Amino acid sequence: MKKGIIVLLALLLCASTAFASGQQEPAATAGAEKNVKLVYAEVNPLTSIVGKTGVYFKEQVEKLSGGTVTIDIQASGVLGSENDVLDSMLGGGTSIDMSRISAFALTSYGAEKSKLLSIPFTFESRAHFWKFANSDLAPEFLNEPQTIGLPIRGIFYGEEGFRHFFAAKHIGGIEDLAGMKLRVSNDPVMNGMVKGLGASPTVVSFGELYSALQTGVVDGAEQPIANYKANAFQEVAPNLILDGHTLGAIQVIITDTAWNKLSDNQKNAIMEAGKLAQAYNAEISQSAEDEVLAGLRAEGVNVVDVTDKSPWIAATKDVIEANTKSQAALYQQIKDMK
Repeated sequence: MKKGIIVLLALLLCASTAFASGQQEPAATAGAEKNVKLVYAEVNPLTSIVGKTGVYFKEQVEKLSGGTVTIDIQASGVLGSENDVLDSMLGGGTSIDMSRISAFALTSYGAEKSKLLSIPFTFESRAHFWKFANSDLAPEFLNEPQTIGLPIRGIFYGEEGFRHFFAAKHIGGIEDLAGMKLRVSNDPVMNGMVKGLGASPTVVSFGELYSALQTGVVDGAEQPIANYKANAFQEVAPNLILDGHTLGAIQVIITDTAWNKLSDNQKNAIMEAGKLAQAYNAEISQSAEDEVLAGLRAEGVNVVDVTDKSPWIAATKDVIEANTKSQAALYQQIKDMK
């Protein structure tokens, strides 16, 4: 009897020692990793370059996290315009966890470095932009929201092609923009550029742009080629001039609230998926745009090539200087990456 009690006590002691030494910890950690669903806002359709990039990012996150993180992409602006989405995310709302935004969208929220990415005629080519996006300087820009105290963080960069003007009225050259009512987001750089071109900047939400063009509230607007087609703007504004005034730099962001729900493994999965999605975006953007442009020409859209951009650069000189002078050295670093 005493021998049996001694054996039992020994077994209990071993079990207690194993528990205290953490031998059971791996199983507890694995079981503690919670499944997290993140809502991702995208103003464009999934058929656009940015839509395809979002889908690829979602697939990689879900794969790398072992399915513990799932992403619900709400596309085509169903959650509102970029500004609506940012207002919600920055205001503490919890209905949207992630979003693909234009880099310049953060300008209105105090992101001075991000503003440099939206200055007209900064990037001379896609290759120029990708030299920046893959440089040691890029993380400094991507992390700017955190450094200025915004409750969001950047994950990766991408681009949706150069932005061009289009209109319901005929456009043959820069002179035809004079007097036109051109849709802008509420952005000082964009407003200044449109004024410099002799046109009238008119704020219209992206979700209302199609009807605004259709009814004459605005005469024209500007978008990357893929977004122009994906949103069927050629139906109501079949005149496109390829001035390429700004490269459509984009980034994907996540709220601090959503980020803090994630385990370290899940955070690592998201950041690794971001690297893969950035490379994917670089791979598809040019070919996808070329295909869309060929289709637009075949449809009969009046596509005007711009062979000399010097008049456009001269017309926007003031807005370029006004918005870069406080960060002249940093801006020159970007320019010199060409």
